[in-house]
Amino acid sequence: MAESINSTGTRLNHTTSSPSRRAAALLRPALSTLGVAVALACSAGAHAQQAATSAGEEFASGRILIKARAGLPDAALSRILQQNGGGTARRVGRTDLRIVTLRPGQEKRLVERLKRHPHIEFAEVDRKVPLQSSNDPFFGSQWHLTKIGVPSAWNATDGSGVRIAILDTGVDGNHPDLKDRMVAGYNFYDGNTDTRDVHGHGTAVAGTAAATLNNGAGVASPAGRASIMPLRISAPDGYAYWSTVANALVWAADNGARVANVSYAVTGSSTVQSAANYMKSKGGLVVVSAGNNGRDEGLAATSAMITVSATDSGDNLTSWSSYGPMVDISAPGAGIYTTTNGGGYGSWNGTSFSSPLTAGVVAMMMSANPALAPADVERLLLSTALDLGTAGTDTRFGSGRVDAEAAVAAAASTATTADTTAPTVAIATPAGGSILSGLVAVDVSASDNKGVARVDLRVNGSTVASDSSAPFAFSWDSTKAANGGATLQAVAVDAAGNTGSSATVSVTVSNVVADTTAPAVTISNPADGARVSGTVGIRVSATDNSGSAGITQTLLINGKTITTVKGGSISFNWNTRRLTPGSYTIQAIARDAAGNSSSRSVTVTR
Repeated sequence: MAESINSTGTRLNHTTSSPSRRAAALLRPALSTLGVAVALACSAGAHAQQAATSAGEEFASGRILIKARAGLPDAALSRILQQNGGGTARRVGRTDLRIVTLRPGQEKRLVERLKRHPHIEFAEVDRKVPLQSSNDPFFGSQWHLTKIGVPSAWNATDGSGVRIAILDTGVDGNHPDLKDRMVAGYNFYDGNTDTRDVHGHGTAVAGTAAATLNNGAGVASPAGRASIMPLRISAPDGYAYWSTVANALVWAADNGARVANVSYAVTGSSTVQSAANYMKSKGGLVVVSAGNNGRDEGLAATSAMITVSATDSGDNLTSWSSYGPMVDISAPGAGIYTTTNGGGYGSWNGTSFSSPLTAGVVAMMMSANPALAPADVERLLLSTALDLGTAGTDTRFGSGRVDAEAAVAAAASTATTADTTAPTVAIATPAGGSILSGLVAVDVSASDNKGVARVDLRVNGSTVASDSSAPFAFSWDSTKAANGGATLQAVAVDAAGNTGSSATVSVTVSNVVADTTAPAVTISNPADGARVSGTVGIRVSATDNSGSAGITQTLLINGKTITTVKGGSISFNWNTRRLTPGSYTIQAIARDAAGNSSSRSVTVTR
């Protein structure tokens, strides 16, 4: 949990008990009322859910997270889940992320099974994560702003025109330093639009990034004229799950946010990375905190989000800041004076605050040059950082400590000529000449000078699926194509609309086509309504689309089986001499090898 320090320097610890002893509040159904489809993080009507605990780690009970390959039919995904132990999947927004509900106690077993399935990109448990925890009169207490050169950067921009999503415990929208910055948000815990701060952390984070500048009240911030989009993702105790983070990122991307701040240690989640890549494809960037564990987290670097460690006033890594290969950049995170819930101000510690400080600088860069692509903003942010620690990029400071003045200047001076460079794209699998059937895994590699917005998979010239986040992976249902030759092609599109096409890959579709056609049956003798006597020759013939060899025919008279034969014809001599005078029904039933059947009847009089 994040800690705060009051004005007298007293440490205030917001952790009331260790996470292993605390029950995690269940995330309530997250269904947007603003017209955006949002996947539910839990079953409707539930108010609280105990977190599952295993070897010191906590995750959601009865819920896991997966990403299906683009194009995988819902029916096929349902079959995959049932074949591997059950569960019901709900989609996150318009992405291929799914939240799967299942029987409690089966989470890790199902994750391990689905990880190995060729049509599932990844599967993971839904982990519980804690908070990482001008003329403005308190500006003098904000050492961090001067340290990173924010006052000089204000000469160029103040974040105007940029919307920052704050994924946290809510935001105090009535705070005098925040009320003029607020735009509509969403509460992913309660499933409504009440985004009030239930903890206090979110208000402090929002003020660090975008407290109103030059309003004669309280504190200042880097992006003091940016908009704040409050997205509550946590329970009242401040804990959240990867699923609500992903839900909120997708919602933010679909509702105009250019920057998203997540003051939680979420870099290790494939689900959150996928949602962050989705936001990148929409022109935004996601900034997250490294964590407050004071150790190397051992997490791999990712291009999906910007992970920030925390420094102190002497440009040293704080004793409690997490670090590792995942760190991209560092920023002040100790003694950050900012807004507090209820209209006040206070000092806070944590990578929770180095992250929004960096997010505010990102917003300034975007405001200074709105035409910059996300990849360019990120590149300039990292390349202008003040190198600390080991020369060059390292695991403690990343590229260095954020330098707002240099980053904004670089953004403002970077030429934004029209992007006319098309992406490059290639189909990695399947190989040309492959003979395919059923669901086919198609893997595509794509790159672009500014970033790939999406990749479309085309089969025989028609788009069958699209993927907006790397790695670009598809499931093609080859049963929808006719048997024989088919061509696959991938088309990559960048943010400027430039398209690049892969070479076509020629394959052969060879699916067993289900036989649903019943045989045709004819009784050629006797005729319907005929009068018969003596020995009557009954003649039946049957034909089928699969050939007569697979036909089985049964001849019945008045419902009694007379003979059964294999093949397409019946020839039977019926002795009527000893029969009682009256009506008799002759019926022939033909059944093919697939089980399709049909019948024909005639009625005669003896």
